[in-house]
Amino acid sequence: MSRRHPIISITGSSGAGTTSVKKTFENIFRRENVKAAYIEGDAFHRYNREEMRRKMVEEAERGNKHFSHFSPETNLFEELEKTFRDYSETGTGTTRHYVHDEEEARLYNTRPGNFTEWSRLPEDSDLLFYEGLHGAVVTEKVNIAQHADLKIGVVPVMNLEWIQKLHRDRASRGYTTEAVTDTILRRMPDYVNYIIPQFSETDINFQRVPTVDTSNPFIARWIPTPDESMVVIRLKNPRGIDFPYLLSMIQGSFMSRANSIVIHGSKLDLAMQLILTPMIMQLMDRKRRTL
Repeated sequence: MSRRHPIISITGSSGAGTTSVKKTFENIFRRENVKAAYIEGDAFHRYNREEMRRKMVEEAERGNKHFSHFSPETNLFEELEKTFRDYSETGTGTTRHYVHDEEEARLYNTRPGNFTEWSRLPEDSDLLFYEGLHGAVVTEKVNIAQHADLKIGVVPVMNLEWIQKLHRDRASRGYTTEAVTDTILRRMPDYVNYIIPQFSETDINFQRVPTVDTSNPFIARWIPTPDESMVVIRLKNPRGIDFPYLLSMIQGSFMSRANSIVIHGSKLDLAMQLILTPMIMQLMDRKRRTL
């Protein structure tokens, strides 16, 4: 952690809504005139798209049915931790970009499914913002969580996450329900070992809970909407949080525990603005006092 060079880390599984959370942060940064340097988690995957496909086939032939993007074997955890450490010490670091599609290919002059070259982050940023799968991971070899000043977990309940993945992969990638189910099963051990434990390291968790029947996610026709959901917000350290103010500002919200507030799904952006803006400004105030 660094007073002069703070780091904000957003951690969530694929499809959990971290991209929407990133947009909320971008709005706060723009409004409060905060200049952020950005890191995307998939920039630290170990393999490009074709290499990963080949590795999956090789591992399957060896009998490994649980090879996934979630594990240390398929990610550059040490390099990610080094980037966090370098930024906290110097205000810059090294990253790259994973090119997802043709639009990004034109932007980065790199074929889809590949990485750009490694490059330095800008040296005049106010803070570092990470969004991806492993922003608070802790293993026997690395402790990425220790370097972040504010760690946010974003995760839907399990059945909702599966529904979102099923609909996305079938619609945008043309996968069958059976193929997506196989992917879910293949990833499960790494999800349990490397994704879920991070939500004990985070300072705040936002967990979306549907209020409609999702008991069999593999036959669900629609993804539950925000209006059909509640969000449980858990704060690891509630000291200094003005819960009466939040309850008065967020219609229909209530406290479920001393450190948890429950809101209507449509109020998530408002709740994030109210909770996170003071925290970001506190980081900025602390930074300015060190200059």
